[in-house]
Amino acid sequence: MSGASPSDAPGLRVTVSDVAAAAGVSRATATRALKGEGRFAPETQERILAEAERLGYVRNTMAAELAAGRTGTVGLMLRDASNPAYGLLFSRLQDEAHRRGLDLVTVTIGADEQGAEQVNALHRLLGMRVAGLIVATGGITAAQLEPFADQVPIVRAGRVETAEGIHTAHYDDPEHGRLLASHVLSLGHRRVVVLSGAEDVSFAEHLRASAMESTLVAGGASVTRVSAGAAPTDGVDEALDAVRAGATAVMCASDYRQLAVMRALRAAGLSVPGDVSVTGCDGILPGADLLGLTTLRIPVEAVAAAAVETMQRLLSGSGAESDSAETVRQPFVGTLVPGSTAAAV
Repeated sequence: MSGASPSDAPGLRVTVSDVAAAAGVSRATATRALKGEGRFAPETQERILAEAERLGYVRNTMAAELAAGRTGTVGLMLRDASNPAYGLLFSRLQDEAHRRGLDLVTVTIGADEQGAEQVNALHRLLGMRVAGLIVATGGITAAQLEPFADQVPIVRAGRVETAEGIHTAHYDDPEHGRLLASHVLSLGHRRVVVLSGAEDVSFAEHLRASAMESTLVAGGASVTRVSAGAAPTDGVDEALDAVRAGATAVMCASDYRQLAVMRALRAAGLSVPGDVSVTGCDGILPGADLLGLTTLRIPVEAVAAAAVETMQRLLSGSGAESDSAETVRQPFVGTLVPGSTAAAV
């Protein structure tokens, strides 16, 4: 069996040398022509481009940049995109990066005990010589991120951060909690359950729930706080016990938890909002409007746009976001969606 010709090989295996040989020019000439650099007779450049297309040549941008000791590619670490909020954030980050001419290399992390897999993923991204990192997961701590910030610019997308040198475009989760709690107070509820993931499970939920609790207490309400595990059903039984003891509203720190509470209430023969009012947070679930969920729609689009813009400015070394300037902190507030799952007492 004879050896395969370059045209039989997948595009990424066709090299500049193959194109140069087919076009009858030097490798250096082919390289410049394919990059759109240098001056050539029109027929020479046309011949090189035609041979590249015929052979299926695809320029390996990462390899070329690595050879120069750097890349213009940004690493993106994302939490499990099956969650609609993270899925939408991923799409918007990709769209914004494309619009601004940045390439993203993405790793997606699911359940991760103490962030170990996320740290390994960041090491893999750095091994690709990415120019910066966008971190769109709350499951990794500042202490775990700080060593990477000494090597490349880092922007957190979604979660607030306190460590110097780690920039953010984040949801204003405390304000979201306050807006939701103020709405529940305006409906006359004074015995309320606040259900969220514990701080080490979801920092965003913890911030929302803490703000809900303080706002409710300041408004004269009695609060039962339930800090639960990661599963939406965690803590639901405790919430229902508080409802049976007289609570008139259950405030959940995510829409997934809100749905779990509504299912449990229905199974217990209680109606929403007739017997109990229920609220959530995120506002991204498909069909949330049809279900009439009372929630807060987080500003995914604004966070994605700001995260990519900040990274672009960090990489260009211009503006207030240069390495010598103070760390960028950009909070974004979403929109309250009153819905029909919460009603006046």
